[in-house]
Amino acid sequence: MLELRGVSKTVRGKVHIQPTDLVLEPGTMNVLLGPTLAGKTTLMRLMAGLDVPTEGRILAHGRDVTGNRVQDRKVAMVYQQFINYPSMTVYENIASPLRLMGKTAAEIDRAVQTTADMLRLTPMLKRKPLELSGGQQQRCALARALVKGSDLVLLDEPLANLDYKLREELRAEIPRIFRESGAIFVYATTEPEEALLLGGNTATLFEGRITQFGPAPDVYRRPKDATTARVYSDPPMNFAPCRKHGAVLEFGENVRAPATGSFAALRDGTYRAGFRPNHLRLNAHTGNAIEFRCTVGIAEITGSATFLHLAHGSEKWVALIQGVHHLAQGSAVGLWLDPAYIYLFDADGRIAMPASYADAA
Repeated sequence: MLELRGVSKTVRGKVHIQPTDLVLEPGTMNVLLGPTLAGKTTLMRLMAGLDVPTEGRILAHGRDVTGNRVQDRKVAMVYQQFINYPSMTVYENIASPLRLMGKTAAEIDRAVQTTADMLRLTPMLKRKPLELSGGQQQRCALARALVKGSDLVLLDEPLANLDYKLREELRAEIPRIFRESGAIFVYATTEPEEALLLGGNTATLFEGRITQFGPAPDVYRRPKDATTARVYSDPPMNFAPCRKHGAVLEFGENVRAPATGSFAALRDGTYRAGFRPNHLRLNAHTGNAIEFRCTVGIAEITGSATFLHLAHGSEKWVALIQGVHHLAQGSAVGLWLDPAYIYLFDADGRIAMPASYADAA
């Protein structure tokens, strides 16, 4: 078990990690999800022992390792870059950390063969890294990390430099590798979709603070605050002012809807409504859908979907619409939203009412 107790990091007066409490159990996949500069790499370096926290303690299996060197911990770390020795074969690359540990030839061979089989590298053991594809090179780097039998494996955006096909291939394999190794995995990413695909637990980070931690589907569907909801949405969640009074909901710009279902029990007041871009539609797909009249800024066609950059009053929104839609800049368009996908947040950003769809599964 890895435990962070009140861990923080300040560099030259600037707070990189705010006081953090976190417990990671053995045999778990844990994703650190947040935008660039959210603090993911700094937090991983603290876990690894590459940096020392300004305040707080780090415990491994109940033992305080806060001041211990990374060499004295059973930790492995994999970065975006393929850190392999180009002059060595794949076999020698995987074996290199074991040789430094003073293992016997028989122990090394057994561990290399087992790890290569896990990473599906057995046919490539006699090749040099530059003879491999990008995905195979990253698997070789993973094998070097796993072969040591580390209790903690840290993956810092390891797929960021791969093309789409290779990323998809390794995304599918990493959960299998994780299950077979039994280590604590910590995986940093900026992509909400990747966090959901990997499964396990997700910790959302923003400006050096963990905003929420728990099973990935729960954090995605039931964010505790607007910051978590924004982080766990790509494109980021849209927001609009909302006022509830009696049996009516008002969303600014004279958009009104009946306060039925879960909205009926909500106390009267002013809120901030949030909804994800993929839940906006160009047609009224349900009988109680709410229409928002918007102005098109830019329409970006990706091939299978269209990103609409919109203005709704003073709010800037993005809609992710399936299919190809040619909409002229400056044109008016109606976007429809099922109320089941609306989250409501209070003035402090805390969740006031989760989207009702989140409780449907």
